[in-house]
Formats: sequence, C-alpha cells, structure tokens
Amino acid sequence: MKVALVHDWLTGMRGGERCLEVFCELFPNADLFTLFHVKGSVSPTVEGMNIATSFLQNFPFLKEKYRFYLPLYPSAIESLNVKEYNLIVSISHSVAKGIVPGSDSLHISYVLTPMRYVWDMYHEYFGNRYVSRLTRTGIALLTNYLRSWDVAANNRIDHFICISDHVAKRVKRYYQREGEILHPPVDVGKCHISNKTDDFYLIVSAFAPYKKLDIAIHAFNQLKKRVVIIGKGQEEKRLKSIANSNIEFLGWQPDEVVAEHYSKCKALIFPGEEDFGITPLEAMASGRPVIAYGKGGVLETVVPLQLGNTGKQNFPTGVFFYEQTVGALIEAVETFESNQDLFDAKKLREHAKKWDRPIFKANIKTCIEKKLGTM
Repeated sequence: MKVALVHDWLTGMRGGERCLEVFCELFPNADLFTLFHVKGSVSPTVEGMNIATSFLQNFPFLKEKYRFYLPLYPSAIESLNVKEYNLIVSISHSVAKGIVPGSDSLHISYVLTPMRYVWDMYHEYFGNRYVSRLTRTGIALLTNYLRSWDVAANNRIDHFICISDHVAKRVKRYYQREGEILHPPVDVGKCHISNKTDDFYLIVSAFAPYKKLDIAIHAFNQLKKRVVIIGKGQEEKRLKSIANSNIEFLGWQPDEVVAEHYSKCKALIFPGEEDFGITPLEAMASGRPVIAYGKGGVLETVVPLQLGNTGKQNFPTGVFFYEQTVGALIEAVETFESNQDLFDAKKLREHAKKWDRPIFKANIKTCIEKKLGTM
C-alpha cells in the first residue's frame, strides 16, 4: 500500500508537527508532501522522511515571509501529485486537506482546525489594529476566495478526524460534515515534576494575534510578578514594546529547556482560545497548574477550580477566567495564589497521562485501520 502524508508546511516543531511525527512513525515508508520545508527546522523523525515540496519552495524570503504567499497556497497544494497513493493522510490547519486525491485513494484528514484566519478568527488576524484600511480591502477579497475554496476542497476528504469537540463543531458549521474526535498527544515522558518551584509564571506560545499574549503582559505589568515567555512570532516587536522588566523573553528553546521551565514555574498562563492546546497538558504533565481562558479546547482537558461549591469536586488542575480582559486574568492569578495548596503535582501528572503519546499512537492506528477496512 502506497501512503502519502500531507502537512501544510515545515518550519518548526509546534503542536501540529508533534502530531505529524506520530504519523511518520506509523508510516515510516510514506512520502511526505508539504508546501515548503525549512531544512533542519523539524525533528529527526520528520526530517528523515522522503519530503516533496511545492513550487513555493524556491520563492524568495520564504523562511521569514511565507505568510505573504497565502494567495498561492491553494494552487500550490493542488500542484502536488498524490494520485497514485492508496492512502492519503493530511494533517491540516490550513490547506493540506485540499490535496487532490486519486479516484481510488482513501483520504483521511486529521484536522487541527479549519483555517482560523478566514473563518472564526478573521478579525483577530486582520482587525483595525493589525492592518490598514486599504490592506483590509484586499484581504477581504482574498478571504472570500479562500472560504469558497476551503468549502469546495472538503469534498476531497473521505473521513474527518478532529482534534477536539471544539474543532468538530466548527467542521460541522463550516463544511456540514461530521468528524470523529481524537485528541492530540502529549509526550508525558519528556516532562517531569520538580522538587522545588521558582517564583515565576510561564507562557509557551507562538506570537500570533489570537494568542492574546498582550493581555497577559498588561496583567503581569500591573501585578509586578515575573513571567518567562518562550516563543517567537510576528507580534514579537509589539509585545516586547509593552512589556516591563518583569517580563522575560527567551525565544524558542530546546525541549529540555522548555521541560525544565514547565517543572519550575508556579503555573502556565494560557490567555488565548485554542482548538485544543497541548501546552496546558505539558504543564500538567510537569505537575504544574494552568491559568487559562475558559473557552475552546482547554474545556476538554483542564479541571477548573470551583470555590464555594458544597458538592464534591474532583481535584482541580487549573483556574479559568471567562473574559479575555486584563482584569479577569488578574483576578484568576489572585484566585490561584490564594488556593495553591489545592493543586497536587502528582495528581496533575496522572491526569495528563490520559493524553500520553503511546495512547494516541495506538488509537489513531486503530482508527485508520477501521477506515481502511471499509474501502
């Protein structure tokens, strides 16, 4: 059986690439198709695959400016030839699921999210604060085209597997398709509990507008508490300009450095609405609680602290705030600090083990085999 894996692009090891890595292990002889590949940016497992790229690969300034080529993404993904493959598995948050399969191919799409920037998070990406009025006019025309293409392209998929109930609902809303739910993995083995925590909070995130890191920075400017931020992205210059000296930016760091910060932090701060959210699970696997905006994928993984409830409560793994405002986050941090003794590091880690990597690997393998059996 000839197998093709399809991923949007390869520029770093984030949540989607962690999922892709598992598929590469399941299908080590597969060919991996992607729009473009920054060599050395992903794990040895992914780098070791037979990687085929689109015509975008040799475009200038691709590493830093790949977002500017967005209008070409549909044509680029359709230019990749996978017609001779029996099984096609796309891992997609953008256009990978729009690959054109052969008439006898089975196409399973593991959907990380429908394209955020053309659907429900359009204004978070292209609002008044981010682009000029003239630019917004051009973007509006482009997003209309991308929405139409995205809806049409979903007909090329035989089966949707969604990373969360949150994503499955959006697949239903935008594509009128049902999707099976299979949460992404967290590599619990790479996380550890520390004997002693330090006096800092932690953020691990790309610097994209919808991540709402500015809310966290403004909140901790007022709280005057130390925050360590691991990550980079297009918002970096603006975020650094509004941060006081108690906010420390480390850029992207190796896995072992990230793991050490997870284990030593007081809590992870998670101010954005995510489709699932692997970093909260990594924090919990390190025995550390999560202070998160209570919407999206975290509702499926984090057990919120409930104060004043006379009924029996399962052990908490985090604190939610329900408005994306500075004041709401400050209140959540103060609530956490007043109740730190209610969070048990070992129980947090046991909770995270439900999403451990070997469990995901076995479940996705069984899921694909069942769908192959229906061909």
